[in-house]
Amino acid sequence: MSQFRYHTLGLIAAAAFVISGAAFAHPKVISTKPADHAEVSTPATIEVTFSETLMTQLSGADLTLTETAGATGATKIEAKTAASADAKSLVITPARPLAPGAYRVDWHVVSTDTHAVKGSFSFHVK
Repeated sequence: MSQFRYHTLGLIAAAAFVISGAAFAHPKVISTKPADHAEVSTPATIEVTFSETLMTQLSGADLTLTETAGATGATKIEAKTAASADAKSLVITPARPLAPGAYRVDWHVVSTDTHAVKGSFSFHVK
């Protein structure tokens, strides 16, 4: 086999490796506001920022009060979820100010390359 042919096969293999790595990428959480496990004053909005652009019509989040002073049990909180201007963040806006207690955000997103992922994080309101 000629030197040119080895070189060409090597380039094709390298390109296939790079392309396959990109094809298996999934959106990852870059940051959350409030931070996971943080203790904060009542936030006006909650934000989850991802590493990739989201398909906003297929992405969303639920906000749940998981514990309050003297009581336990999960209560879903009425909130609106929207995408940021760059479509890399979900912004959750509670319908009313959050009362003191522990909260969990369960999110599910689909990136523009159609990879779906889900996860959660929690925080505590003083």
